[in-house]
Amino acid sequence: MFRYGVRRCGSLARTAASSAMLLSARSAFPAARSAASTLPRPVASLKSFASLNRLYSSEAAAAETVAPETAATGEATSFQDLEAIGVHRNLLDAIIKDMGYDSMTPVQAKAITPALKGTDIVAQAKTGTGKTIAFLLPLLQRMIEEDPTLASRKASRNASSDDIRGIVLSPTRELAEQIATEAKRLCSRTGLVVQSAVGGTQKSAMLRQTRRQGCHLLVATPGRLNDLLEDPNSGIDAPNLAALVLDEADRMLDVGFERELNSIQSYLPKDKVRQTMLVSATIPDNVIQLARKLVRPDDFEFVQTIPEHETLTHDRIPQHVVTVSSWANVFPSLYELIDREVAAAKADHTIPPFKAIVYLNTTSMVELAGEIGFQRRKSGQLRIPTFAIQSQLSQFQRTKAADMFRNSKSGILFSSDVTARGMDFPNVTHVIQVDAPRERESYIHRLGRTGRQNKSGEGWLFVPPMSASTARKLLRGLPLKPNKSLEHAEVDINAVEELPAYHEEVKSLIQAIPRKIMASAYTSLFGGQLSDREDLVEDLNDWAIKGWGWSEPPAVSSSWARNQGLTRSGLNIQDGHSDRMHRDDRRGDDRRGGDRRGGDRRDDRRGGGRFDRRGPPDPFAEMGRNARRDGPPPMRSRGGGRRGGGFESSW
Repeated sequence: MFRYGVRRCGSLARTAASSAMLLSARSAFPAARSAASTLPRPVASLKSFASLNRLYSSEAAAAETVAPETAATGEATSFQDLEAIGVHRNLLDAIIKDMGYDSMTPVQAKAITPALKGTDIVAQAKTGTGKTIAFLLPLLQRMIEEDPTLASRKASRNASSDDIRGIVLSPTRELAEQIATEAKRLCSRTGLVVQSAVGGTQKSAMLRQTRRQGCHLLVATPGRLNDLLEDPNSGIDAPNLAALVLDEADRMLDVGFERELNSIQSYLPKDKVRQTMLVSATIPDNVIQLARKLVRPDDFEFVQTIPEHETLTHDRIPQHVVTVSSWANVFPSLYELIDREVAAAKADHTIPPFKAIVYLNTTSMVELAGEIGFQRRKSGQLRIPTFAIQSQLSQFQRTKAADMFRNSKSGILFSSDVTARGMDFPNVTHVIQVDAPRERESYIHRLGRTGRQNKSGEGWLFVPPMSASTARKLLRGLPLKPNKSLEHAEVDINAVEELPAYHEEVKSLIQAIPRKIMASAYTSLFGGQLSDREDLVEDLNDWAIKGWGWSEPPAVSSSWARNQGLTRSGLNIQDGHSDRMHRDDRRGDDRRGGDRRGGDRRDDRRGGGRFDRRGPPDPFAEMGRNARRDGPPPMRSRGGGRRGGGFESSW
C-alpha cells in the first residue's frame, strides 16, 4: 500500500467607527476586558436570550472580506485593531507580518472579540472560513495573559510536558496536523511550544520529543490524548490548563469519540477555571449534550457565524446523479467522466485543470480504486497523477499523499471520509461520490471540498441500483439532477457479446491487481447494504465473473455468510475460507479516521435541545433553537402530505 501512498503520487480597510471605538480601550488586556465588554456585542449572549505554509487557513485569507454592516456593529475588522484590547503584539506580528493577514474574515470578526473576554464559546462555523485562527488566537492570548513570560521566546527553554496550558482536539489526524502547523506559525514570535499527538504515529517518538522540547499547546485527536492521559508514565499533564478547544465537535461525536471525550474530561483539573471553546458546523442534540458537560452554563456565548440567508455550498454547486445499472459499470463510467473532463479542460484554457476527489465508503474500495488508477497511469491511459488516502495507510503515507495532491495542479485523490471535513485542498474542480453516503452530512461535507473560496466546482454521485432508494430518501431536497450523458452507466454486461471500451479496459487493468484486494472490495460492499442483499450478491457475482474475468466469485466462509444472513444466496461459500478477508466488511470503516480501535457510538439525547418550562430558562436548549440546522426542507403535496423533493421524482 506504501507505493500508492507515496510512489503513486506520479484590506478591507478599517472603518473609522470601529477603529475609534477600539482605540479608546486600555492597552492592558486584563483591564481591557471591561472595555471590550462595553462594545456592541457581535453575538447574542445565551444568558440574555435564554505546501504546508498555508494549509488550513489559507482559504480564509482569500475568503470574502468583512461586510460593511459587520464593521458597523462595533466588531474588530482587522487584526491590527486587536492590539487596542490587549492582544499581545508578538501574536499580532505573526499574523500580520509573517502570515500576511490584515482584514479578518466574517467568522474571525464575529468570534474573536467575544472569545477574548474569557467566556466559554460555542460557535457554529463552517470549515474553510478562517475559524482556526478564530479559536487559536484567543486561546494563545489567554495562555499569555495567565503567564506573561510565555510571550518571550526564552520561555521555550522552560517548557515541560507536564505543564500543558492549552489543548485543541480534532477528530482526524490530518486536521490535527494542519491545526498544529497553523499554531506553530502563530507562536513563532513567542516562547509557546506546540506539539501534536495523533493516532497512526509512534507514541514513544512523540513522548520523547515532548519530554525533550516541552509543550504549552497540545493539538491532538481524542483517542491518542486519552491514551496519553490514561498512561501514568507518559509525563503528559495539564494542571494549569487555561483553555480547551474542540474543533469539529459534531464530527467527533459522529465517529464515536464520546467515550474518549468523557474520559479526557475526567483527567482535566477541576479546581482550575478554564475557557472552553466548542466549534461545530452543525448543532445537533448530541453536540448540545456535549456542551452541557464541558461549557460553563452561567458564562458562555453562542456565536452564530453562518448568516441566516447565506447560500450554502451544497445549494450553489451543480450536482449530477448518475444511476448505474450495475456495480460493474461504476469504474468504466467513472473513467469515461474523468477522460471527458480532462479533455475539456485541456481544450478550453478558460476551464481550470481537472482536479477531483473521488469518495468511496470503505477502505477496501479506496484501495481498489487506487490500484486501478495506478495501473491506468502505468499503461499510459491516464496522464494525470493519482493518490489514495484511507485509514490503513500509515500517517506518513497519508500526509505525503495529501501534501502532493494539495500541491498538484491537476490530479485525482481516491479517499474515504478521512478527508471529508476540514481538509483544505485548493482548486478542486470535481467531487465524485460512489454509492449512497452513510448519512446526509457526509454527502454535504464531501461536496464542500469543491467550490471553495467562491470558486466553481461540480458534484457527481454514482448510485448502483440497490442503493437508489436509500440515496433518494437521504438526499431529499438537495439540488441533484439526473445525468444520462455517460454511455457506460447503463450498459447491461449480460446482454452484450463484447464489452464496451471502458469495461474492457477496466477488466484488463484488474488482471494486474492482487486477488486479495479484489475479494476484500467485494465483501466490503455488503456492510452498508441493508435491503436487496440477494440482488447485491447476484450483481457483484456478475461483476466478478464478467467484469473481472474470474471463473467464480470470491470465496467466503460459511461463518461470514451466516453473519450476513446470506447462507441461502448465491455466495461462493467455501468452508475453511479465512475470515481475515472480511476485516473490512462494514461500511464506514473509516468513521474513526484511522485513529482508534473502538468507540461508544451511543447518542445520549436526553435533554438535548429541550426546554424545562418548570425551571429557569435553559441556555443550551436556546442555543439549539438558534443554531442553523441543515436538513431536508419539508415539501408538501396539495393534499398536505409529505413528499420527496429534489431528484427523487426523476429516479
